Amino acid sequence: MQKNTYELLTNRMGISPEIMKIIDRAENKVSDLFEELDDIMAFNQYKVLEAFQKNKISDMHFSWNTGYGYDDPGREAIEKVYCDIFKTEAALVRPIIVNGTHALTLTLTGILRPGDELIYCTGAPYDTLEEVIGLRGEGKGSLKEFGVSYNQVELTPEGNIDLGALKKAINKNTKMVTVQRATGYGWRKAISIAEIAKWADFVHHINPHIVCMVDNCYGEFLDTKEPTEVGADIIAGSLIKNPGGGLALSGGYITGKADLVEKIAYRMTSPGIGGECGLMFGQTRTMMQGLFLAPKAVNAAVKGAILCAQAFESLGYEVCPKPFEKRSDIIEAVKLYTPEAMCAFAEGIQAAAPVDSHVNPVPWAMPGYDSPVIMAAGAFVQGSSIELSADGPLRDPYIIYFQGGLTYEHSKFGVIKALQSLHDKNLLKNK
Repeated sequence: MQKNTYELLTNRMGISPEIMKIIDRAENKVSDLFEELDDIMAFNQYKVLEAFQKNKISDMHFSWNTGYGYDDPGREAIEKVYCDIFKTEAALVRPIIVNGTHALTLTLTGILRPGDELIYCTGAPYDTLEEVIGLRGEGKGSLKEFGVSYNQVELTPEGNIDLGALKKAINKNTKMVTVQRATGYGWRKAISIAEIAKWADFVHHINPHIVCMVDNCYGEFLDTKEPTEVGADIIAGSLIKNPGGGLALSGGYITGKADLVEKIAYRMTSPGIGGECGLMFGQTRTMMQGLFLAPKAVNAAVKGAILCAQAFESLGYEVCPKPFEKRSDIIEAVKLYTPEAMCAFAEGIQAAAPVDSHVNPVPWAMPGYDSPVIMAAGAFVQGSSIELSADGPLRDPYIIYFQGGLTYEHSKFGVIKALQSLHDKNLLKNK
């Protein structure tokens, strides 16, 4: 680290020389990985640029209208841009999709019908989808209440999709098979594009009419291809994660085959109206600009996640994925083993934020979760997971999930402050 930066961090921002040594050693260890990541970033940056140019994006697309939102040129343009980037037939990119869970719920409820079966083949779904599926909670309109059955295939001990078990599970009622690409609140590697390609081909060979759906949250721009380029029929995600680039104020996206997107659009608004209506509320500019910046923001977040993995592994912590393992999402999981250490880590991330750095995060009963959750996220956009954040449910073995950082320097500072917080509370291993 250069002298001026070192002195700023140690003399003015209270970082101990011991922590700086840990960071310097970790950064030197993983720096060679960054060159490959930069190549992926450059490819995706030019891919996004190409889509903007192909669709002749101009200032007229940033204006907005009122009422029903008929014939909104900006909405139509951004959905065409998404189709070109993700190599799909149709897309919904809307601020009225409130989060990733909503995008996934629209996808499931738009396609599945009474008597159909849904199979998750990456183990348990993300916590907030349990009530959507009907694994817990009653009387809230779950898929189960509308006659959609559910089956779950666990990953292999190595963390791969168990194709043999999946083949046995598929039956005449199976309508959709789903992959959750990111780890969620699990201790496993993210599902790679290569594995998604193998899975989609396997399922379609069994029955070409089965819908292969991918929860793409946290995975956009981690590779040079997206799931829909390798066989997935439909994907969904959040705009305040990777593809929003930190600028989208809200929203989600769904993209894939045209007939599937049409069904989902009818669920999003109403049958017979679908995607023809829907006000953009003046958000088209920030959605587009965020998408343009997204490859660079994702690159920064992945580098920060690798640094986090290396720094904490060097101190004897279990991390997932390990520093040199190939990544398919921006999340880094660290086992801390005690609630005190988990809260200290979160406090460090909050103290590293540009917004609300003075706030102390505490666990709370967050809607959709069955355990208290601690969230550290001093972000310009509330809940934005592409900005620096850390969170997780307070349950044994007390795993914190670190992600984001619009710049590498900020993601790196998050790691520094997490280490410093643990150090100051005498909770850091191998001090």
